Amino acid sequence: MANFLDKAIAAISPEKGYRRAVARTALSVINNGTGYGNYGASHTSRSMRSWHVGGGSAKEDIEDNLETLRKRSRDAYMGIPLAAGAIKTLRTNVVGSGLVPTPQVDADYLHLTEEQADHLQAEISREFSLWADSAACDASGMDNFWRLQTLAFTSFLMNGDVFAAVQFKERGNWPYALQLRLIEADQVCSPDRTDRMNPCKVDGINVHQIVQGVETDKDGAVIAYWVASRHPLAYDNPLPLTWTRVEARDKETGEPNILCVTQRERAGQRRGVPLLAPVLPTMKQMGRYTDAELAAAIVASSITLFIKHDNPVSGAPFGEDPPDKAEDPNTPPDELAINLAPSAVFDLAPGETPDTFDPKHPTTTYDGFMSAMSNQVATGIEVPSEVLYKKFSSNYSASRGSLNEFWRTCDVMRDGFAADFCQPTYEKWFAEAVARGRIHAPGFFDDPAVAKAYMACNWNGPARTNLDAKKEIEATILRMEQGISTAEQETAQMTGGSWRANMRQRKSEMEKMKEVGCNGQSQFPDEPQVNE
Repeated sequence: MANFLDKAIAAISPEKGYRRAVARTALSVINNGTGYGNYGASHTSRSMRSWHVGGGSAKEDIEDNLETLRKRSRDAYMGIPLAAGAIKTLRTNVVGSGLVPTPQVDADYLHLTEEQADHLQAEISREFSLWADSAACDASGMDNFWRLQTLAFTSFLMNGDVFAAVQFKERGNWPYALQLRLIEADQVCSPDRTDRMNPCKVDGINVHQIVQGVETDKDGAVIAYWVASRHPLAYDNPLPLTWTRVEARDKETGEPNILCVTQRERAGQRRGVPLLAPVLPTMKQMGRYTDAELAAAIVASSITLFIKHDNPVSGAPFGEDPPDKAEDPNTPPDELAINLAPSAVFDLAPGETPDTFDPKHPTTTYDGFMSAMSNQVATGIEVPSEVLYKKFSSNYSASRGSLNEFWRTCDVMRDGFAADFCQPTYEKWFAEAVARGRIHAPGFFDDPAVAKAYMACNWNGPARTNLDAKKEIEATILRMEQGISTAEQETAQMTGGSWRANMRQRKSEMEKMKEVGCNGQSQFPDEPQVNE
């Protein structure tokens, strides 16, 4: 907008006035910016003026804050129901009681007949179950492989990542030496808990860079992990902290010595972020609000009426502490509080009038407000609020849509967990089984392509939720008839089982039914006919 001087100059010399107007417009554009400078990157708009950001690399933005994020995430899990529910819901639906492998041997590449491939796959499944069903697979001797998965995935969600050291230990007549030792995220940390950003020597070892316990070379490749001798936060443990360098991969075989379950958000990022990190502030405030409403509701249910006596009785009013205790300066403040109880009645001082106590709690807006905030939390962690609350009050289509979106999240997480934890473990076990002669796999150690053909498998998780079993079974049949899906895939999704195993079981059941006179449809044999 032209000021008085601009107008005066324009009146005397329109040409000079025009040039001043053009210059003023150009200067305004420079100051205010163009494109994103007028919107998300604006420094002048009222909505953005107070949004100050520093910014940094993945290290400054993420890894330097991980210790605090992990502590708060674990605290939220232990004390905020919504946080615990989010992690447990994902754990139950992504991993459940453990992802189960379905061997998919590449019969064509290995020149096997279909019958030979089926026999080999059944043998592999049987042998893997021998190892996985036993707690001998756990270095601590507490869990089998299926429960280790549940523990590892929960720790991954809570802390951002989890590690598993691969080790071998002979145990009497037990056929396998392979064991996994789970390591919580905090225990993988830089020596002396100090990152090394420049080349130096640590314990006599030349290192290029160590960030949050992850050592990388000059190309940025992960070459080792530094593991503390105990949990850094185990303050009751008197043993001093020492660090062990574990090479990421074996130098001869190239196989991993330590498994890392994580999900990176940015290039250059070395460690994972807890699932709850983006929603921690909201969850904490929701927890405080819930506690306040709950406390107010308890108070409202405990105080009914205040009463004034015409002739005040001696001593303290009902529900209060005696005068001598109240006047004692050594009495803690908490002990002077009025003792609340349901339908309590209290004496008042002279001159005061009786009145009812109505704190208006819980408020009528509580449920609507919490639902709105829960929707924001649900969006941040990719878990629909219907699934988070286990409450499907909408129509079938809406509920089904929410479940479909949730299953997409579960599929992505399941694939990542299988790739980081399950498949590498399976391959370690398979190599040992072949080396010990328990599985016959010619050429396994001679050609990586042959080894891959033998070790191919699918990891099946928990069955999907059925809102209307009839509709979903009809859709399943239609997908198979049109060649969109296979019986194996549909069985894994609907029941978490194996179609081939089902067929073997069904064959046995049908034979039994025929033996007892069933027609294959009824559950019970035909009743014998009685001649009257």
